[in-house]
Order: sequence, then structure tokens, then C-alpha cells
Amino acid sequence: MIRSYIKIAWRNLQKRKVFSFINILGLALGFGCSILIFLYANYHLQFDNFHHNKNRIHRVVTEEHQDEIEYESSVPPGFAEVFKSDFNYAEKVANIFIRQDWQVDGTENNSNNRLLEDVVFAEPDFFQILNFPVIKSLGNRDFTEPNVAYVTKGFAKKMFGDHPGLGQTFVLENKETIQVIGLLKDIPTNSTVQGDIFVSYESLKNYSSFAYSKTWGGITSSLQCYALLRPNQDITHIEKTLIPLVSKYRPESKNVHRYKLQKISDVHFDHRYGGVNANLLWIFSLIGMFLIIIACINFINISTAQAFSRSKEIGVRKVLGVSKNNLFWQFILETFLIGLFALLIGLTIAIIVLPKFNELFQLQLTIQSLLTFKVFSFATLLLVVVSFLAGSYPGILMARILPTLALKGKLTQNDTGGKLTRKVLVTTQFGISIMLIVATIVISKQINYAITSDLGFDKEAMVMLEIPEQIELIKLQGLKDRLNQIPGVSSTTACLSSPGAAYNDWGTSIRYHNRPQYEEFSISAKLADKDYLSTFNLKLIAGRNFFSSDSITEVVVNERFAEKLGLSSYEELIGKSLEANRGSIKATIVGVISNFHDQNFQNGIGPVFIAPEKSAYNELAVKMDGQDVNAQLQAIENRWKEVFPKFVYNYSFLDERVAAQYREEQRFLSMTKLFSGLAIFISCLGLYGLISFFLARKTREIGIRKILGGKVKDILAIVLQDFLKLILIAGAIASPIAWYFMNNWLKNYAYHTEISWWIFVVAISVLLIITILTISYQAIKAATANPIKSLKTE
Repeated sequence: MIRSYIKIAWRNLQKRKVFSFINILGLALGFGCSILIFLYANYHLQFDNFHHNKNRIHRVVTEEHQDEIEYESSVPPGFAEVFKSDFNYAEKVANIFIRQDWQVDGTENNSNNRLLEDVVFAEPDFFQILNFPVIKSLGNRDFTEPNVAYVTKGFAKKMFGDHPGLGQTFVLENKETIQVIGLLKDIPTNSTVQGDIFVSYESLKNYSSFAYSKTWGGITSSLQCYALLRPNQDITHIEKTLIPLVSKYRPESKNVHRYKLQKISDVHFDHRYGGVNANLLWIFSLIGMFLIIIACINFINISTAQAFSRSKEIGVRKVLGVSKNNLFWQFILETFLIGLFALLIGLTIAIIVLPKFNELFQLQLTIQSLLTFKVFSFATLLLVVVSFLAGSYPGILMARILPTLALKGKLTQNDTGGKLTRKVLVTTQFGISIMLIVATIVISKQINYAITSDLGFDKEAMVMLEIPEQIELIKLQGLKDRLNQIPGVSSTTACLSSPGAAYNDWGTSIRYHNRPQYEEFSISAKLADKDYLSTFNLKLIAGRNFFSSDSITEVVVNERFAEKLGLSSYEELIGKSLEANRGSIKATIVGVISNFHDQNFQNGIGPVFIAPEKSAYNELAVKMDGQDVNAQLQAIENRWKEVFPKFVYNYSFLDERVAAQYREEQRFLSMTKLFSGLAIFISCLGLYGLISFFLARKTREIGIRKILGGKVKDILAIVLQDFLKLILIAGAIASPIAWYFMNNWLKNYAYHTEISWWIFVVAISVLLIITILTISYQAIKAATANPIKSLKTE
């Protein structure tokens, strides 16, 4: 029986090659996108699967309660020791300190190797909490010793070649010689903690005295604390018992900490602490579902429209005794065969575009990722669901056709699904396409607004050089002098970070002038030399710039600082004292600058002070005229190598760095553009099929109209008017829905563009034009055909 069904289904597919192709291609695109989205979601959902006791592993994070709540994925350096010694909630507690792109130089046989790698300083218990698999280790060395490290197999291959790596040494940041005492398996890219080199925590004192200390004065995002809790712990109770630590160790700070335990399974998707935005998974899944729905609507519309051409076949089969049930399952089987072909093509499409997909989302998926049981199960389930979703309704309609009407050719629209049903389905297609087009325009508009708006500082033709930590100040000044001599270089400044790079600032509580207590808000410190204001073109609106100094004695603040203090005049600030960093900084305010965006547009402008602190400089900003960039970059590199021959020359453009702050939005935009295009394309495939049937049934009418003097444009208008009405109806329904969702999305930004009326007009117009182009070719062809042949058709 099944074999005969398959033969009949296959024969029917061969008879209707064009329409079978349209259905297969539409479903294939939907399947291919859905599989890629499934891989993306599974990649993020399966992070840290190699860790045991995942339900007991927690990261300790901090809520900073001031005038606003801020979220930090870190704790003070002294927290871990207190949590371990004063409480009995955890079996293991460990700090790690993460540094990105640190210089690693080879020694002896591999002395020519010089790499930039991510380095993690880790306490010994860290490897008992997150069990990074150790391949082999030196039995006579211990991770509690200074200047020893575990490295991944991939790093060992890069640095030491074919040598095993154990016992080999390398130099870290041109300071300490580190010996490899253990090899780790390569860490998956979706692991919570990333790094190729894990150095013993005892080594950290030579690189960061603050992180190595047991202080409670502040926190740095580079330091994180992990704990393996004992079984059956009450997280809420633990967090309550941690509250008194604030008054005990931070009694004078207005920056009130609340220490929270974050399950490792939540780390990856908690956007507040720098995790992946889980909403993207839901949005991409929803869009993937939209594509499948559009493809299914195509299938239903074309299949029900085919009922007229298949009516005699169905009538004959019913007369011969075939039951409604058999006809229904035959149609489901036809749908399944089409879906199976589409699935194979969709899988091929996914394989072809996988490299680009990896590049867009910075993934490391392989073809093997597609050939897994999970993907097979998902694809099978999707095929079954689509077969019933797309095939059930046409199958029911076909099965209930009366054989007498079918054989006499007297079927009506209601017998094949009805005009209303088909119009509702087509309108749904158009509505989804309009919403995706609107989303594409709004996201693009917001990104363009963020990148091109006046940020309050100069970012064009600005090169940022990473400078070695704790270098000799005389060498730094020597490099500045040499760079300023290059033709086209107008200014240079050494700083902790550029104006818009809040990720590399440090926040601190402050006490203003004679006020008895610290303020409720914290201030962001931009540590830099006196050339900072002129290099970045920060506008001084009151007072003067600070003078060069070996310590912080003078500071410049921004307008927002005055607003936070409730002052009516910026002049009131000049000459007033400012105390920061728990009294270690005592300075005089000498100037006020205009506000600038010290963070991305998702956050508001905060209070800032700028002051010289030579030991904190991480970067050197070089302002060029942009006339001959390549020559100027080469000259900058040459000067760098003259002063710092042992350090890697690494630079970036500030405008590209600002744009990179919106990398997530850029990916979202790229995916939305792709899906919008696919949605429109799949819809057009369906329209092409529908209009073919529509014109086939209107052939005689078109011939009569031509004989009676009807013009091509009049006949074209008859064909187009129904579809154009449906687009306008879809626009009226989809526009408020799209506005609602995109307006909520824009609320994530403190500074955002507006959703203008013209966006909806453009979206509807784009769909109108594409629809007209899709339909016009066939309509004009039918309208210009010989009317005599048209009259003979029926």
C-alpha cells in the first residue's frame, strides 16, 4: 500500500515540475535557515558541558547600589579568602584574573616566537571547580608555585612546534619567565572562561599588586571569583548572610555592594554581566519559524489552487472506490516527499553557507556539527511538523471534493479552499515580510545614528597604540616626541583609555569640597596626560586644563558631574576640592569640559574626571590628518620599534573601535537583512505559482476582454489589484505590530533614533514594487497572447 502511495505521489510530482520546484525551493530555504539557527542556539545552550557539578558551580558577582544599580561580574580581591574562611557554604573557592592579548615570547629553541594570547592567572582550586581536562603534567611541580603555567595543546603547538611543551619556558609581557608544567585540552569557544595560558596566581603579584592583594577598596572586571558550593545550598540564604560584609569591610563607601551567586548555567545568558543576549536566540528562532510559515503558506496556496487541475484525477479515483482517508494520506505523503527533497537541499545550503555563518557570529561550527544526532532529530521533527502543517489542509480539501462536480468541472472557489482563506494566507505572508523590512530599517537607522552622531570627542583618523604596562616614563615621552615629528601627526596623548571606552575605566566614590559624606554616585576616571583634551578635541567650557604632575593634584570634570551635584553654574566647581578612591586621591577641580559619550548609546552619559596618573597609562592615541594614512602608519610603526623593540606593535582605529561596540547589533542587522530578503523571495515564489494558476483560469476572460478592446494595462490592473489590496491590508495590520516591538527594542538605548512614518511607507512600497515585478511578467505575457488561442483554451 505504502509503495503504491509513493508511486502515485512521485508521478504527481513529475507532472507538476514547476510547482513542485517552487514548493521545494521555498521549503529548502526555510529548512536551511532553521537548521543554522538551531546550530547557533545549540552552540550557546551547550556551553561548559565538559564541567561536572554544573548545578553547584557559581560565579560571585556584585550589584553596586548607588543612585543607580550597576552590575559587575567581579568582586573585591579580598572576597574569596573571606568567603572561604568565614563561611562553610563552599567546598572550593578561587579567584582568577584575566588579561587579553598579552605578549608571550619564546625562549631558547623557540626564541623567535612572539604571540599575543589571552592569559588567566588562576588559584589552584580553580581547576577543581571548572575541570579543564589536563592531558599530562610534570609530577615534580605544583601550581601553587610562582611562574608556572598550564597551557592548552593548541598554544603549545604554536609556541613550541612539535615539542611536547612540558618543561618548556616562555616570557610573559617581557617580565617573568614562565615554565609549562601541564598541558590542557583545547578549550571550546563557548566556554565561560576563555584562555590558552593559565598562570599560577602566585605569579600575579609581579603584574597586578591590586588584584593580588586582599583589599576591599574596589573591584576590577578582570578579576572573577568562582565557587563550588556544597550540595543542597539555599542561594537566597547565602546572599543574605553576605550582606554584613559590606559594613565590615567597606564601612565608609556610598557604593553599597550586594554580592550575588550566579549559577554557571546563567552566566552565559545574563546580559547584565556581559553575557550573550538570550533574546537574540528567541528572535532568531521566531524569524526561522516565520520563514517556515511563509514556505508552508506557499505550499497550501499552490496546492489548493491545483485542486482545479487535479479535480478529474481525484474524481476518477473516488469513483474507483478510493476512500477520503486514503486520499488524505496520499496528499500527506506527497507533501512529505517534497519536504524530504527540500530538507536535503536545505542541509546542502546550510553546509555551503556555514563558513560565512561562522564568520558573522564568531563561531567554530564544522560540517560534523551538522551531522549529529541532535541535528538529525531536529530536522526529522521539523520535516514531520511541516508535512502535516502544509499538507493537512490541502489534503482535507482534496479528500472532500465531490466526484460528480469534479468530473463535470463544476468546482467552485469554496470547494478548493475559498478566496477568503487564500487571501488571509497571502496577507499573513505579506505582513511578516513588512515586519522584517521595518525591523531591518530601524536597526540600521539606530546603528547609523550611534556611529555617526557627535559623540563629543574626535574619533576620526585616530590611531590607538597599546603600550607596555609599567614602562619607563622617559621612554614613553621619547616615543611621543618622535611620533609628533612625523608629518601629518598633529598630536599624541598617553591615557588609560579613549573617551568612549568605559570598559577600561575605573569607577570610584567621591567626596566634593566640604561636604561631610561621599556622594551617592560614583565617577568614572579617565587617567591621561595633559594632551588628552587637545588630542580628542574635548571642549573646555570653564577654567583651564590641568598641568603635568607626578601625582593627581588637579582634575578636569565634565558637565554631568555638576548636574549630579545639583550645581547651577559650572564656574562654581573651579577651585573646589575633590577626594576620591577612599581618600587616596585629593585634588583641586581646575576645569570643566562639555559632556561626551563615555559609554555606548545603551547607557547615559555619566560623571567623569580626567587627571594625570602615569602608572595607569595603557594606550597612546595618535591624531593624524588622514592625508596619507599608510605612510603615516608605517612611520608610527618604525618609531615604535626604535623605542620598544621587544614589544609587539599593536594598533587599532578609534572609529572602528566605536563601531565595534555595536557588534551585536551589527550581527542582528545582518541576520535580519538576510531573513527579510529570504522571506520576500519565498513569498514571491508563492506569488509566481499562484498567479500562474490565476492566469490559467482567466485565460478565456482575458481573450474576451482583448477582443472587446481591452488594453494591456487594463488587463494588468485586473490581475494586480487583488494582490495590491492585500499588501495594503497587510501593511495596516503589520505596521502597528512592528512599531510596538521595535519601539520596545529602542528603549534599551538611552540615546536612540525615532521610528518615523516613512519607514512603514518604504517597507510597504518595497513589497509593492517587488510584487508588481513578480506578477507583471506573467500578466503581460498573458495579456499580449493571441486572443483566438485564449478563447480555444477552455
